[in-house]
Amino acid sequence: MSTLAAVVERLLARTKASRVTLRQELPGDYAFPVTHEALAPGAASLMDERTVDLRTQPVVGELARGRQVVQDDCAAAYDDEAFHQMRQTYGGLAAQIVTPVLRDERLVAIVSVHQLGEPRVWSREEIAAATLAAEEVERLL
Repeated sequence: MSTLAAVVERLLARTKASRVTLRQELPGDYAFPVTHEALAPGAASLMDERTVDLRTQPVVGELARGRQVVQDDCAAAYDDEAFHQMRQTYGGLAAQIVTPVLRDERLVAIVSVHQLGEPRVWSREEIAAATLAAEEVERLL
């Protein structure tokens, strides 16, 4: 049987990214804390990061509408000060695939694949792997 930890570990292995996180909607003051993560060597953990307010992030707005967000170059993605501050807080976020997990049309979890340092073009296979991981998370929740 699969576990949520195994889902993020497999996605990291398939994408060879810097970091994969699973955020879940949980009771409390912080929206969508990281509950599971897999890290490449040298990538910093976001498990205890609580300074970024995800409710104000443009990516989360897209996710709430059920849209997967694929960014090959995060620096060029949005003209939004909070977004660029988040990129720095997250260790120089350069590219990402962010996939929603919805239940009854409500965002309940977020699967994120992060590339730190330099932009990166995501392959169709990597994007599909993120989609499949989010579907597996949905089944496990």
